[in-house]
Amino acid sequence: MSARYATHPDISGLRHLPHAADDGLVRFPSRPFPLLVDLRSLATRRLTATLLVAALAALVFAAVPAGAVVTEVAGTKVGLQKHNGTSLFEAGDEPENFGNPNGNPVVHANVTYAIYWDPKNRYHGDWQHLINTFLGSVGTASGSLASVFAVDTQYTDKTNRPAVYRSTFRGAYTDTTSYPAAGCTDPNPMAPGDAVTCITDKQIREQLESFISTHGLQRGTSSIFYLLTPPGVTVCVDAGGTASHCSSNSASANSFCSYHSDINPGGLSTGDANTILYATIPWIAGGFGDPLLLETDRTLAFDCQDGGFDPSSTPIEEKEHVKARTPKEEEEFHEKTAKEQREAEEARELGFEAPHQQEPNQTSCPNVTDGGCDTGLADIIINQIGTEQQNIVTNPLLNAWQDPANHEATDECRNVFALVLGGSVVASKESGAGTLFNQSLGGGRYYLNDAFNLAAFKLEYPAAPCLTHVNLAPSFTAPNPVNAGDIVGFDGMESNLTLGAGTHFPASGPPQTTYATYTWDFGDGTPTVTGFAPGAPSVNSPATSPCAAPWLTPCAASAFHSYQYGGTYSVTLTVTDTGGNTASVTEPITVDGPPPPLPGSGTGASTGAGSSSGAGASSTPGATTKPPVPGPVATQAVLSSSLSRTLRKGLVVRYSVSQQATGHFEVLLAASIAHRLGLHPPLATGLPAGTSPQVVIAKALLVTTKAGRNTLKLQFGKITARRLRRLHKVPLMLRLTVRNAGGGTTTVLSQLTLH
Repeated sequence: MSARYATHPDISGLRHLPHAADDGLVRFPSRPFPLLVDLRSLATRRLTATLLVAALAALVFAAVPAGAVVTEVAGTKVGLQKHNGTSLFEAGDEPENFGNPNGNPVVHANVTYAIYWDPKNRYHGDWQHLINTFLGSVGTASGSLASVFAVDTQYTDKTNRPAVYRSTFRGAYTDTTSYPAAGCTDPNPMAPGDAVTCITDKQIREQLESFISTHGLQRGTSSIFYLLTPPGVTVCVDAGGTASHCSSNSASANSFCSYHSDINPGGLSTGDANTILYATIPWIAGGFGDPLLLETDRTLAFDCQDGGFDPSSTPIEEKEHVKARTPKEEEEFHEKTAKEQREAEEARELGFEAPHQQEPNQTSCPNVTDGGCDTGLADIIINQIGTEQQNIVTNPLLNAWQDPANHEATDECRNVFALVLGGSVVASKESGAGTLFNQSLGGGRYYLNDAFNLAAFKLEYPAAPCLTHVNLAPSFTAPNPVNAGDIVGFDGMESNLTLGAGTHFPASGPPQTTYATYTWDFGDGTPTVTGFAPGAPSVNSPATSPCAAPWLTPCAASAFHSYQYGGTYSVTLTVTDTGGNTASVTEPITVDGPPPPLPGSGTGASTGAGSSSGAGASSTPGATTKPPVPGPVATQAVLSSSLSRTLRKGLVVRYSVSQQATGHFEVLLAASIAHRLGLHPPLATGLPAGTSPQVVIAKALLVTTKAGRNTLKLQFGKITARRLRRLHKVPLMLRLTVRNAGGGTTTVLSQLTLH
């Protein structure tokens, strides 16, 4: 086993906080990760069961290489997931930054295929079933925040669209095409009879291209192909007898567990419709418990799925040590035969809470198919697929999210598997593995490496860098009953928000840090307040003001408000994190004071632009005050910034609504600018007091059937577009008005400038 560490993603002690620089990259301070400990490692895991005890007894401190790395081997650029990977958070090893400065593509949604290249029928059916079920479960759980893959949604590219967790399993296939002549020499072959061949990445690419063409499968940067090889087939990225980048070479620092790459005939940095994204997953799970292999090949897996810490130990990152025998136990031990002593030592070593492989799907031993204890070996392969899925989504063409040393997202959390959901840490004698799991996807239990949370290095709370899931739980505490006219505060910063900071790529200039957005609907028909977090306006809401640097403006994580009339109002906070995930919470507040006037009485306050309005409450003395019907919670964000592109293609807007609603968008231009350009569209009405006269230059209807978010384009007329092209930049206003079935109306008004 390699040197390892484990962390708990919900412990404040995990904070390790650099700052976000102006270039959008995250700087890591030159100090070690707080909870790291050195752990012992085995010199090798290619050991038979009879050598297991001796190996465990030979635990030594060792410095081992980090995990995956983007490198070029034999003319091919690959992202290698190395054997014996360890954390990058060792003292002196912290990356200086982690980013995607050029905004190169991420995968926004994907389809996956599993291809088993296995002409000799060596891949067990129960292994294939578990792996295929896992890929299907990843698809079934798409969109769930309770998944490690949801953490990747914070990563964006020049489109400023997140790598949405939306995966579809397109199925699996066993490719029985014969292997070509060996293109490499296996540096650590299995015994004769179990060994099959050694194939190179070049041979894999050729076979993959042929297979995809033969079956008419979908290419492009939204398709991911996993090519898997069975026991006895070694994969080397390079070729010949001197190949060192191999899946079975435990003695080489370049040995690997898996890798991903791309076939990009167009050579574009963005890829195109002919690009093939693929990952090679060789059999690196060993053969411990497999009765179909020769005894010498029934070995433990390589260091490719590390972990196995007892989550109940204190502190949780420390390895439990084997307790010394009492004098009586020592005497009884020496009275045993050599065989009995060996069995006792094996049981003793396997039983303590040390890092070892975990196989949550080894549910029975022996199993009903071949009488072995090897079904769970597929869990080692599944972890590699999960790791490569994260790497491909965040770095599909090997030019996106990584650090200056070319380590990818999974490396920053290599060997971290907390939080554990269940299972046993104790390794069984028959499988050599425990049954811990930290993911529950589509009803399946899996043990997957944590995902790297870049947001933890931009915000001080919660600052958990390694996660198994995403939290998005808006929260605020409603004030006690207040009087009409009192100024009351609402603090959304108590929300549990994982993806609170991200990266925005402007049309020009370096990447910039962006933050989650908070929207307050106070339930009384007054304008909603929307802005970024952290930070808050410096004056009473809903007025906006600049926020203290480095926060974006306007800020609205916290807000003040004053109610004009008495009643019980429903206050709704809606939070949209940097991954595009949205959630809301509603709390009541009681206000003592006169009820609002009846509709049509002429004494009520105006509900102009930016307001929510509904039916008034009765003012009959003694009657219960009924608050106005709240409008839908709605947000909008303009994704366009280029003037020329917008005039050609349309203004792209992302919006969300909290319920079924109807309404419309309007693009407003200052009347003075319109007059100067010779444009005479209709004047906009219902704007807030003090707003300069505006005209409506574009419209789009909006009809939703349920709550959710989406995007649309607002097109400009030919004459309007032609006149606007005369300007170098155009300041505009965007107004969204939506109404629900109860008559509640919400208007959201925002400003933008096209350059």
